Amino acid sequence: MKIAAIRPPRLHTVSESERSATWLELFYDLVFVATVAMLGTRLVADTSLTGWFSYAAYFLLVWWLWASHTFYADRYDTDDLVYRLLAGGQMVAIAFLAASVSTGPSGSTVVFAAAYAGARILLLLLYARAYRFVPVTRPLVGGYLTGFGIGAVLWIASIFVPEPARFWLWGVALAIDLTTPFVVRKAQAAVPLDVSHLPERFGLFTILVLGETIVAVVVGLSHVEWQWSTTTAGVAGLAIATALWWVHFDNVDGRVVRREGERRTWQPTVWIYSHLPLAVGLAMVGVGVEHAIIASDQQHYYTSPERWLLVGGVALALVAVVGVEVASRPDVRASLRSRLVLSRLVAIALAIVVGAVGGLEAPATVVVLAALCGTLVLSDLVLLAPVAEDSV
Repeated sequence: MKIAAIRPPRLHTVSESERSATWLELFYDLVFVATVAMLGTRLVADTSLTGWFSYAAYFLLVWWLWASHTFYADRYDTDDLVYRLLAGGQMVAIAFLAASVSTGPSGSTVVFAAAYAGARILLLLLYARAYRFVPVTRPLVGGYLTGFGIGAVLWIASIFVPEPARFWLWGVALAIDLTTPFVVRKAQAAVPLDVSHLPERFGLFTILVLGETIVAVVVGLSHVEWQWSTTTAGVAGLAIATALWWVHFDNVDGRVVRREGERRTWQPTVWIYSHLPLAVGLAMVGVGVEHAIIASDQQHYYTSPERWLLVGGVALALVAVVGVEVASRPDVRASLRSRLVLSRLVAIALAIVVGAVGGLEAPATVVVLAALCGTLVLSDLVLLAPVAEDSV
């Protein structure tokens, strides 16, 4: 393959049964690693309810940027010169966006709006190429160009509008973006997603966020002296991340992303969008563990917001896991799926009890949550053992 070759987009998901993420996609993800890390610094600095809502709103916007590009690449990526230049331009815009969410002097909602608008415009240029060169998908791409184009105009307008009106324009633009796929859902059904590539991409983003949890543990340990309490919190924090990874990836099934008639139109949507709260929850766990490690130092008090950050992250991640599993797992009987869901709901309820009761010091809170997540892993091993034996 000639890297500099210019090849028009073509629809991949009809003719190719097995695809993997390209090197460009993996490189593209790196800028989102930095963005998620910068968002984490906001939550570390402000664990209040207001700080959490701000964090969640920014995370939603960033996740939608990543997902929008991923949907395009899943259908039309040709990895040619034009695509690389436009994807590289998006990376530049997202890098500036990441700096703009900082709590330091570079923090700026104006820069955020400008960078976000730039990334959306570049995505529109990609879809314009697809509209020209892939006539069979023009009903779908035309809908995207209209809806996403209106959203991009609002993002540009928000640059020149003062706060808080700027935030209202962001909300309207995002609402239009999120509504657009539902408006063109019939056209989407005729243009399938890739059952191997798209699940891998969402899995990679989940791993990306889990990596931030590991980084948070390391950062937390770097701010305290070595002692039993901080070490225990660090080990338990890693155990939580491992258990959540285990529960999710051992039970995820991405075949649902390809619709099979009108009877299953809700499953792909639930499967895809459940990955948003999953990512938010996992990111919260990372920040919560970092706070717990620091609070494990005898000089710090473990406050209620810090405790709820960790508890809420675990609960939200498990709620998302339920959404993913309810929409997939076609190989699991309904009765077994019900028991899997029930085990997660019980774990969510117990996690909330841990947060509501309070009174536990930071190390004990992390250990209890780690034990709860570990028990969930053991429960899955027992429940799914017959399925594993039948598949051998």
